[in-house]
Amino acid sequence: MRQRVLRVALVAVLVALVLLAVPLATAMWAYFFADERNELEREALAAAVRVGPDFAAGDPVELPKAGGEVRLGVYDTRMRLRAGHGPARADTETRRAGAGTVVRGHADGDLVAAVPVSQNEKVIGIVRAASPARDVWGRVLLGWLALGGVVLIALTAAVLVARRQARALTAPLEALSRQARAVTEGDLTARAAPSPIAEIDQVARTHNAMVERLAQLLQRERDFTANASHQLRTPLTGLQLGLETALTDPHADPRAALQEALESTGHLHHTIDEVLRLAGAGQPSTQTPAAVQPLSGVLGFTEQRWHGLFADTGRRLTVAAEPETQDAPVPGRTVGQILDVLLDNALRHGRGRAEVTARSLGDTIAIDVQDEGSIRTDPAVLFDRGHTTGAGAGIGLALAKDLAETAGGRLALAGTDPTTFTLLLPPCGVPEVTHSL
Repeated sequence: MRQRVLRVALVAVLVALVLLAVPLATAMWAYFFADERNELEREALAAAVRVGPDFAAGDPVELPKAGGEVRLGVYDTRMRLRAGHGPARADTETRRAGAGTVVRGHADGDLVAAVPVSQNEKVIGIVRAASPARDVWGRVLLGWLALGGVVLIALTAAVLVARRQARALTAPLEALSRQARAVTEGDLTARAAPSPIAEIDQVARTHNAMVERLAQLLQRERDFTANASHQLRTPLTGLQLGLETALTDPHADPRAALQEALESTGHLHHTIDEVLRLAGAGQPSTQTPAAVQPLSGVLGFTEQRWHGLFADTGRRLTVAAEPETQDAPVPGRTVGQILDVLLDNALRHGRGRAEVTARSLGDTIAIDVQDEGSIRTDPAVLFDRGHTTGAGAGIGLALAKDLAETAGGRLALAGTDPTTFTLLLPPCGVPEVTHSL
């Protein structure tokens, strides 16, 4: 594109120079020849003064000395050279001056001016002034060379300015192209720099906004995949173990295993719904409100699902709530998912007894999840996605934090020894519609 811009600028400059230089060169040519003819006419007029009234009777004429290469000659009415320099017989221009008018022209490579000399309104002689046309052409050519030099200087300056302007115009576009190429190669952090050209800067801002939006969508898709994988792995494992246990025991009642499997699949559906709702955060037009439940129901279902898992490892799980929090409306599925993450962390990375306690802080509900382990991680990075203190992908706490924020609450590390996480929930403004977990 830079070469195209340069070519366009040079063509425009060349057209302008041609349109200016050709008329100027023509005017220069006309001026030099007209000036020389005027000079010849003045010389001829000055010599005509020297022609006396007795010239026709044979009185001799003394012509003045002409400047440069001007040649003066005096002719009688018979068109014969009487004095000075010139052809012996008058040329066409001189003969025309015999009619009583000043004549300008050229003959045999000379510029000629012929002035009639009159006495009593009768032409008695003609003064002819001539100079070589080559001298005028020499001055014309020198003028044209000077004009060509000016044109060359102007063209050089135009090339320099055009190259600079081409760089100024194309550099932002080339930078934008490089950033776009980087994005196509997978670098979603690439951003176009601001441009001093308003139109290109607008394109750069639009490009950056598009890349930012694409990065958010791609990150949301990746987060959704990771969140779904993290949240579904444990219940799917429990469902599989329950079915395998029922199959290996020929005396077991299959209806109990099927009932447990049905409850597990229902929980899986709720988990998928909650992960999808989280993936739609920031899009109010598509986000559905969280289902509201009494806190006691959420805690009861959580204890039912996790009590056996802790008991299998020889550990104890206790769930308690202050009386004034029992009927508090909370986004049930969201709180259940957060508690699942915290209890899964306590089971995998903690030790000793685990406790879930709900307490009232005025209008706010605080839910503490505590075990007898300790944590030495900086709280500032504990909830970062990908950060983990042990064998894991570092997804759970980041997911729990995001879920808490979508519910208008906050999840924080309240203690490191023993490890205590606190979930703070504001008053729930959603109508109290009870949904089964």
